[in-house]
Order: sequence, then structure tokens, then C-alpha cells
Amino acid sequence: MNLLALETATDCCSVALLTAAGVLEDHRLVPRQHAALILPMIEGLLAQAGLTRQSLDVIAFGRGPGAFTGLRIAAGVAQGLALGLDRPVVPVSTLAALAQAGGAQRTLAALDARLGEVYFGYYTRGADGLVVADAADGLAPPEAIALPADPAWRGAGVGPGWAAYGDVLRARLGHCIDAVDADVQPRAGGLARLAAAAYARGEAVSAERALPVYLRDRVTHGS
Repeated sequence: MNLLALETATDCCSVALLTAAGVLEDHRLVPRQHAALILPMIEGLLAQAGLTRQSLDVIAFGRGPGAFTGLRIAAGVAQGLALGLDRPVVPVSTLAALAQAGGAQRTLAALDARLGEVYFGYYTRGADGLVVADAADGLAPPEAIALPADPAWRGAGVGPGWAAYGDVLRARLGHCIDAVDADVQPRAGGLARLAAAAYARGEAVSAERALPVYLRDRVTHGS
């Protein structure tokens, strides 16, 4: 299977290609340049792998939550490719991709949602090395973020949400957070692995149903 994965929900533009030979990834910190770079990045990976667009079997993308503009870019490119090639699409939570990139066994992934709020998700890594959501992704002020359902839950905090609201999040969750890495970003390589597993479970959708998940119905400045 040849699977193309796209993740553009943050300041990073990330593209990955999963094939039988492994995973190739192009991951760049390029604020506001996603629209200009994503197609050349895709073509670069395909050329590196000796493949063409027609060689792709599945298209995956980070469905969000995240920056509105970034989400629309990944979803739009995924839909366009899938429609043109008549291929299925696998939407993957951006917070799952963030937790996957973090590497911890248990993770509270957090992204800055602006307007004094964070997007967050609790994840646990399975025996196969892939993260699974402990609960639905959420949106809340950092001081009111939902506590883990399991009182014994302990894990790591990862993602830009910890850079924006670290002190408040630690005050709220310090009893269950062992370490924090605010520099972790969602990456298409991890997203590709999550998408491959989701595809194997029959979770692909048609291009028309490949939609972003915003968790908020209003656009924020800078998104």
C-alpha cells in the first residue's frame, strides 16, 4: 500500500509517504507558507520514492483541530487528490498525530486554540506503538480542561498548547503530568502510521466526506 499523509494544522507543513519500504517524511516549520509548499513537497516525496500520484492507494490528512486556514489546506488537497485519482481518504485527529510524535506511553496533547483556550486530547500508546484516544478531543480554557477519567492516569504533556498556557495547565494538571515537551509538533510520518491502521480497520471515507474537524465555529485571528 502507498499512503500519502498531510498535516498542516499548525505552523508546520508536514508531508509523508508510507510504502512497503517504510516512511518518507518532509517536515518543515514554515508559518503561513503551507499553501505554496505542500504540492511541491508532495511531488518531491513521490520523486524520491520513484512513484507518481497514480501510484497512491490512500490519501490521509490531519483533520484537526487546529488553525482554520491550515485545516482547509490539508483537507482541500486531500479531497482534490482523492477525487482526481478516485482514492479513499482517511481523516486522522491532529491531536492523535501530536500524541504519536510525543513518544510517551500516556500523553495529554495540547494545541493553542487562541481566544484563551486549548484543544486537548488524552491518548494511550498501544502494544503496536500507536496511540489511541482515551476520550474525545476537547476545547476548553486551560484552567478548566477536563481531568483524566482515570484518577490514576499519569503521563506527559506535549505540544504548543503547553508553550502558550504551561503555567495554567500545570496548576490544573500537575498532579498527573510527569514531564512536558512543548516543542513537539504533529508530524505526517506518525499520522501516516495511524492512518494505515485506521484504513485496515475500514475507517476510510470518500473524498466528499473528508472534512476538517474544527471543534469551534468561529475563526480566530491568525488562524
